[in-house]
Amino acid sequence: MDDDENIKFYNETLKRHLEFDEVVEELIKYIESDKNGRYKITVGTDSNGSNNAHFVTAIAVIKEGNGGRYFWAKTKEFFCPTLRDRIFKETMRSIAIVQELRGRLKEKVGEEYFWDDKITVHLDVGNNGETKDFVDTVVGMVKGYGLTPIIKPFSFGASVLADRHT
Repeated sequence: MDDDENIKFYNETLKRHLEFDEVVEELIKYIESDKNGRYKITVGTDSNGSNNAHFVTAIAVIKEGNGGRYFWAKTKEFFCPTLRDRIFKETMRSIAIVQELRGRLKEKVGEEYFWDDKITVHLDVGNNGETKDFVDTVVGMVKGYGLTPIIKPFSFGASVLADRHT
């Protein structure tokens, strides 16, 4: 996360903005509401297609087979003159959010739950279209941080949830 930003996430269900710690608490509360459920958390970022891009990051908790809940935050504008710049910035924003999220979840609920593939990074790239040249690089970036990347057409966290708010 950018240290100089005070990121506020919005949730449609709660109809309000939340600080990052409040998002973590809401994720935990949602998961603890049915301890028999199987959950995954996704983080994805999308940007508008302009040189002065806004970035929207979505954090979603999914109860497998039964929907979920998500939170989203929009940044100030950043100058990104190329598609490559935007894709790399999207990827790094998602990685930063996941790392912060994992750290805070580990503090609150322990290490055992949130590892393996339970937290994934959804990338707004795919093997078709204009982002295909970036797939290997951004997938490698995510894996280099020990995280699990998901690309289109399965990366709904970026290409659907975050995209709704760009």
